[in-house]
Amino acid sequence: MSGFVLASQITIALGLLGVWVLRTGGGTHWRGEGAVRLREEFLSYGLPPWFAHVIASLELVLAVLLLTGLRWPVLAGPAALVVALVMLGALGMHFKVRDPVHKSVPAFVLLLLAVVVAASQAEHLIRS
Repeated sequence: MSGFVLASQITIALGLLGVWVLRTGGGTHWRGEGAVRLREEFLSYGLPPWFAHVIASLELVLAVLLLTGLRWPVLAGPAALVVALVMLGALGMHFKVRDPVHKSVPAFVLLLLAVVVAASQAEHLIRS
């Protein structure tokens, strides 16, 4: 596995952990519709409050799977694929509320990195 794929895997995991562990209650200029907290952001998208807990749990599990996938690579591909789907949803929410394009950059970058990791794992499985 290439160094770029490993770096991508780590970047995705740390990015997800950073959002849900370090930045949950604080504002960033990436939040949709000017929301300060993650809960407010989900509400601004018209999503029910419980959905933020579902996404938080899912993304934390995915981050752990990606980090665990450094040791057991078979875990990284499926986790990256789910991350890509979640990031597509995030991009859809930014589009739904007509956020400026720059607010979608983190989701877009994580989507691209997740595709790199998932494709690399798929290629590895095909060659095996």
